[in-house]
Amino acid sequence: MKAIGAMCLLTLLVAVLASALGVVWTRHESRVLFVNLTALQNQRDELNIEYGKLELEQATYAEPRRIDDEARQKLGMVDPRPQDIRLLR
Repeated sequence: MKAIGAMCLLTLLVAVLASALGVVWTRHESRVLFVNLTALQNQRDELNIEYGKLELEQATYAEPRRIDDEARQKLGMVDPRPQDIRLLR
């Protein structure tokens, strides 16, 4: 009988130690994953800021007045004279 009790006690001791190691490992993994999550959230926030800046830049470049100025300055484009306009039917 004492051998069976000792065996049960040893089994319970091994189970408690395994459980304790499992808790420690799980907490460690949880912390590592939390650090990764935080880093990814920071990266997401930085990308959102950059995306907002790029959208603003695109809106600035696509402004009709800016396009007209660029066409006149860099390409030498001008409005046609009235005699150069022809209507087609």
